[in-house]
Amino acid sequence: MDLSALTAQLIEFRDQRDWAQFHSLRNLIVSLNLEAGELLELTQWKSDTEMALLIDSAAGLEALRDECADVLIYLLLIAEQAGINLEDAAYAKLAKNAARYPVGISYGSNHKSAPTPIPVATGRSES
Repeated sequence: MDLSALTAQLIEFRDQRDWAQFHSLRNLIVSLNLEAGELLELTQWKSDTEMALLIDSAAGLEALRDECADVLIYLLLIAEQAGINLEDAAYAKLAKNAARYPVGISYGSNHKSAPTPIPVATGRSES
């Protein structure tokens, strides 16, 4: 996927419609979250089995694809406005996560981060 070419096409689409005036960084971030909410809405009240069936139907898959595309579009517009190279940012974040979640500690665990050692009480507290 060529994110630069896709972003350029998005900018052209936006500019042809004079929509840049509505695309403040704040508005783009809000819009991304609204679209992410629409993506989430596809899962509302559905079991994992029902979600698997969703992507097996043409209409369900199209709805999922459209919402994913909306999220990506707003993310690209946010990154373009903020001067963020998403590919570089993703690789950098992956490296941070590798350091934060080493395989030896994180393998098979769903904990948010590597466990923090809990101090062991050494007797009565001093007052």
